[in-house]
Amino acid sequence: MSSVTLTNTILPRSTALTKALLITGGALFLALLAQVSIPVPGSPVPVTGQTLGVLLLATAYGATLGTATFALYLLAGFAGAPVFAGHGYGIERLVGPTGGYLAGMFLASWVLGALAGRKWDQKLISAVTTMLIGDVIIFTLGLVWLQHYTGKDWAWTFGAGLTPFIFGEVLKIAIAGTSLPTVWKVVGRTR
Repeated sequence: MSSVTLTNTILPRSTALTKALLITGGALFLALLAQVSIPVPGSPVPVTGQTLGVLLLATAYGATLGTATFALYLLAGFAGAPVFAGHGYGIERLVGPTGGYLAGMFLASWVLGALAGRKWDQKLISAVTTMLIGDVIIFTLGLVWLQHYTGKDWAWTFGAGLTPFIFGEVLKIAIAGTSLPTVWKVVGRTR
C-alpha cells in the first residue's frame, strides 16, 4: 500500500535535498514550538507547543519523514543545541522527568505518519481520532516514565503529568484535527 501524505502529494518528486530541507525545517519548527513553554507549579513537566508540532508534522510528513524529523530534533538537543523547552539541551532531558514524553513524541511521529499515509488525516473524524491516538501515545509513555522517575504515586503523577495539560491538548487536537482536512480540501481543489 503506497503512502499518501500531504507532503508527497504537494511534492511528488521530492529529491534527497528537498527531504533534508523538510526534515531540518521541521526540526526547527519543533524547536520553536518547544520554546512556547509554561511552567506547571508542582510539576517538572512544562506545557509546551511541542505536541502540536508533532501532531502537525507527523501527519503532514508521513511516517518516514516525520520520524526522521523528530529524530533530528532529539539528536540536536542531545548534542547541545538549546532546542528543548526553556532552551534546554542534553541527554538529561531523555533520562529526566520529561524523557517519557519525548520518547512518546518519537513513537507518535511514526504512528501518526503511518495513519496519515492511510488517509486518516483527510477527514475531520479520522483526523481528530488520529490526533487523539498521538496524544494517548505521548502521555502514556510520559506518565509511565514520570511515575518511574519520581517514584511518586499515580495520583501525583496524573496530577502533575496529565491534568494540567488536558485543556491545552484538547486545543492542539482541535487545531491539528481541523487544519489537516482543511489543507487537504484546498490541495484537492488546486489539483
